[in-house]
Amino acid sequence: MKRMEKAKQKYEDIPIPNELSERIMLEVEKAEKKYNRKSIKKRRDLLMKKGVVAVMAAAAAIILFTIGVNTNEAFAKEIHDIPVLGTIAKVLTFRSYETQTEDLKISVDIPSIELISEELNGLEKSVNEDIYAFCTQYVDEAMKKAEKYRKAFLDTGGTEEEWAEHNITIKVWYEVKSQTDEYLSLVIMGADNWSSANSDARYYNFDMKAGKWITLNDILGDDRMQSAEQNIRDQIKQREEETGMDYFDDEWKGLDENTKFYVNDIGNPVIVFERYEIAPGALGQQEFEIVK
Repeated sequence: MKRMEKAKQKYEDIPIPNELSERIMLEVEKAEKKYNRKSIKKRRDLLMKKGVVAVMAAAAAIILFTIGVNTNEAFAKEIHDIPVLGTIAKVLTFRSYETQTEDLKISVDIPSIELISEELNGLEKSVNEDIYAFCTQYVDEAMKKAEKYRKAFLDTGGTEEEWAEHNITIKVWYEVKSQTDEYLSLVIMGADNWSSANSDARYYNFDMKAGKWITLNDILGDDRMQSAEQNIRDQIKQREEETGMDYFDDEWKGLDENTKFYVNDIGNPVIVFERYEIAPGALGQQEFEIVK
């Protein structure tokens, strides 16, 4: 027992070098930094997990609604994300289908916009309803027109075989025109191939920072609407000189709340005129960028 006590006393009497104390403090600091990194990672993972849960909840709601409309439709795989100031904007294809008969093909992709933010809760609901109504209405009306066209064709001597050779197609789809930290711009389009003039498009523009859907007047302001009109007329003159074709700008009444536009990647509004709206059909759709 005495031998053990002597050994213990001898161990306790060993002097501790100053550099050892410094090394211990360094190791303590390292341990603290490691612990903090783990703590931060743990919190970040938790926040990400919550975000994923929110996204999954929104997607689940869409799927349930979609099943109620059509149990055979496919849910899209492609998702566009932009996290901005606590807001996440997502564009999803929530209904996608194709049908084909002997003389008619229909292809439809209907998008849904999701805004994940406590401040913007439900802001996208009315827009999604409008998008869905536009897409379904376009298909319904196009099918009715196709049937009338078919009847007129057969009544004037055409055959079923000749009609089938027209390969009539009705298509509804969408494009994300821009997706930045400032704006989300989306266009929904519908077209039929039996008439080059039978098409339509609807544009939706969301200001990420202001947290609202915007009109052309919102992005330009009252003081710039008139100058933007003149800018378009100047661009038209230039295009007439380049193409040698006359535009219909004399009939154009100017910009208003119904003017179609999207916001490009650099934040400038782009005014859109559909085919035949302001120029000969051979020139196709016309777009005019307004530099801010």
